[in-house]
Amino acid sequence: VLAELSDVYELIIVNDCSPDGAGAIADEVARENPGKVRVIHHERTLGYGMALRTGFAAAQYEWICFTDGDDEYDVFDFKKLFKLKDFYDLIITFRYVRLYSSSRVLISRIYNMCLRFLFRSPYRDISTGLRMVRKSLVNDILLESVSSFIGAELTIKTMLKGYRIGEVGIQTFPREFGTGSSTSMKNIILTIQEMFKIHRKIF
Repeated sequence: VLAELSDVYELIIVNDCSPDGAGAIADEVARENPGKVRVIHHERTLGYGMALRTGFAAAQYEWICFTDGDDEYDVFDFKKLFKLKDFYDLIITFRYVRLYSSSRVLISRIYNMCLRFLFRSPYRDISTGLRMVRKSLVNDILLESVSSFIGAELTIKTMLKGYRIGEVGIQTFPREFGTGSSTSMKNIILTIQEMFKIHRKIF
């Protein structure tokens, strides 16, 4: 996909101390694609937000496209986002089809309602894991979250800084391997804590 979009690109894989073989597989992919794929390993699990912040810091080109590594998003959707790069500084996505369990859909809807109320944000789905952002924007915003609140924090602070934000509708797909941690009780509590922490700092 990246090769179709640009002659100059780099794929950065951040391994947040994954307990499975993902890190070794990523290293093999990097060996097979020298100069195009780079792997960064965390020595211990630092959280979803820190994984993204590590990737942002390592990115060297004007645009950063990022997504989760659990195959729930279609990377071909990056083409939709790339078409809008001349009009926006941050392009987020909203899920118009959610092939998840009913409990996860409910959690997501309640979370987005809380964010719209607390931060006066107009966005439909503020924390999806498929986005595109200017490197200069990321450099201009202090991101603090280590949890999955990082997606909302990025969008909210971008909005308050006056940057241009676009939304693109996508479909997501059910996870077919492993188990996700985004809806674990530990992660939900951490996300809520960071949500109120950032709210206090902003307002």
